[in-house]
Amino acid sequence: MDTLFTEMDNAAKMAAAPLAVRMRPRTLDELEGQQEALGSDSWLAAAIRADALSSIILFGPAGTGKTSIAHIVAECTRAVFVEVSAIGGTVADLRREISAAEKRLVLGGGRTILFVDEIHRFSRSQQDALLHAVENRTVILIGATTENPYFEVNSALISRSRVIELKALADGDIEAVVRRALEDERGLKGVFSLDDDALAAIVNLSGGDARSALTTLELASQLASDKSRADGKSSSGRIAISAASVEAATPHRSLPYDKNKDMHYDVISAFIKSMRGSDPDAALYWLARMIDGGEDPKFIARRIFILASEDIGNADPQALLVAEAAFRAVEVIGLPECRINLAQAVTYMALAPKSNAAEAGIDAALAEVRNGPRRDVPPYLRDRHRPGSEGYGVYRYPHDYPGHWVDQRYLPEGLERGCFYHPSENGWESYRVDAVRRDRGRSHQ
Repeated sequence: MDTLFTEMDNAAKMAAAPLAVRMRPRTLDELEGQQEALGSDSWLAAAIRADALSSIILFGPAGTGKTSIAHIVAECTRAVFVEVSAIGGTVADLRREISAAEKRLVLGGGRTILFVDEIHRFSRSQQDALLHAVENRTVILIGATTENPYFEVNSALISRSRVIELKALADGDIEAVVRRALEDERGLKGVFSLDDDALAAIVNLSGGDARSALTTLELASQLASDKSRADGKSSSGRIAISAASVEAATPHRSLPYDKNKDMHYDVISAFIKSMRGSDPDAALYWLARMIDGGEDPKFIARRIFILASEDIGNADPQALLVAEAAFRAVEVIGLPECRINLAQAVTYMALAPKSNAAEAGIDAALAEVRNGPRRDVPPYLRDRHRPGSEGYGVYRYPHDYPGHWVDQRYLPEGLERGCFYHPSENGWESYRVDAVRRDRGRSHQ
């Protein structure tokens, strides 16, 4: 039971807490953004207001409101709210809370909401410890994760829960969060002012992360306060937080990029599609995101190497050589200098004429080999170094004929020219196809 001393302790802890903690939303109305997940007509908002929540897993980037939603539920529910962190929690911690929840349910019908932050950090055995309690509603689970739960959370646990995806906050949402923190008594209490440039800097640096925005605001306010005291200015008016203070508080912004996770695959996908789509600016942007996020440059170079054949091919045969040179430069030079070699290769790939004829051709040929009938090598194409080869028929040597070409079947019976290879109308590929046709025409004359 809370006492006067408990309330005093909580107040002292809250006063010392970071701004992002002090400004945590207490109601759905205070939560910015997430209209799709928490709009007035959404299932989740209705379930929270009716205190009829079932188990959920909140999935989204950092600073989008996962923990805030859990605390809003704690404020609104008549159930007992308990919290276990997956970072330091153990199976014993889970079993203790589940045992306590069973006693509440049996003795007085009391419900328990169990909040597990960073649930993806629990091992499979730890997640399994929750299954029976979630299935029987001994506890109502709220799991929070920045990772895709379909990859990182047991499928059995997902099937017993509802996955709610949260999105990075829009610029307007971040602005509203910052403005409220400036004026709120839990926040900066109207002591500071923030000009438009400083606000824009905070929004830009946040990357859609409300916690990051509030942390930047708090650090910038401290710098502005120190500068105001050093300048000997009166504290009667508001202390101005400048864009310079914001930038000093956060000298380097790191956009989300987690190797081997969803963001990694999304960015590399956008990178490849930008080169394929002949947009050098977009390709450079995604390249920069990967380099800044700490991606292995060899991984980037390998993707360029593949694209040179998959999406450019013989429309520009030089592309493969450029990709090879870039890969070699990454091996020999390394970062940071090899970023320039990668950029050269990336812009070359984006600007090169495109053809997927090589990739489409080999895939079609493989499909025929794997699914079609057995087809024999025409006798005159067989190896001659065996007894009886004199009966194989006449192989016509192309270099003995005009244009170094002779009309001769090379495909096995049942397949005709053009069944696999369909050249594009771009670059060298188109030019050579036309040239071959002209040479063959002259040979027939």
